[in-house]
Amino acid sequence: MTRVLLVGHHQRAEAAALAQATATWLSERGHHVWMADSDADALGLGSLAGPDDPASSELLISLGGDGTMLRAVQLLDGAAVPIIGVNVGLLGYLAEVEPEGLVPALERFFAGPERDRGDWEIEERMMLDATVEPSGGGARRHWRALNEGVLEREEPGHTVRLLVRIDGAPFTSYAADGLIVATPTGSTAYSLSARGPVVSPRHRALLLTPVSPHTLFDRSLVLDPDESIEMEVIGHRPVVLSVDGQRAMQLHEGDVARFTASACTARFVRFGRRRFHQILKAKFGLADR
Repeated sequence: MTRVLLVGHHQRAEAAALAQATATWLSERGHHVWMADSDADALGLGSLAGPDDPASSELLISLGGDGTMLRAVQLLDGAAVPIIGVNVGLLGYLAEVEPEGLVPALERFFAGPERDRGDWEIEERMMLDATVEPSGGGARRHWRALNEGVLEREEPGHTVRLLVRIDGAPFTSYAADGLIVATPTGSTAYSLSARGPVVSPRHRALLLTPVSPHTLFDRSLVLDPDESIEMEVIGHRPVVLSVDGQRAMQLHEGDVARFTASACTARFVRFGRRRFHQILKAKFGLADR
């Protein structure tokens, strides 16, 4: 028996239907299947709701797009649980299995990894740790991201001021709409829209990308994963920390956010060789010449 957690897109009817069909298939084969209460309620699948800790699962199946995959990673909170991503929606970077291919994919998964003729392997992705230390001496808070952590303005029409330190040494201050610290996986997300570099997800690095900076130095920095990035709010305007697209907290003058490579990784189940540059090509409709 394998403990399987299902995570589904809340606004897609096909995700609900696929979740029910997948749960039935797994249960008939003796596996324990459940969903978090919020997912079960949103998809109208109350019979699958369970109080089990997501980290206790042995397999997670994500039914949605990249956003659902990000939420699945957040639910695991660093637990080393393999994730099968099913693409219910538009072409994404993370989910590779199409709905009609889920049952064959599960049959291959339960047959064992590639060395055991199951024809699959685990692809590990670097993650990011974000920590905030309030200047007033409040409790330290911590988050973990697959894509990025962002400090950005809350008030429209105004820039924010942030002092950046790398490995504790001051680098420079920015007046900008915000600053992004991204992983290689996140290089094709918000950082890309801010003209950051595209980095292979097999690489390990920290990317620091400014958003609409009011400075002549507007380049991204690609740093070693052993280096740390600190951002201190030095202006009077409040700043919002977002983690993988979700608002985390508001920061004020003197507050410091610290970003480092996480000791945890996201673990994606891959069926056959997955070529990142070909996915990128398809996503942007690039021609051969």
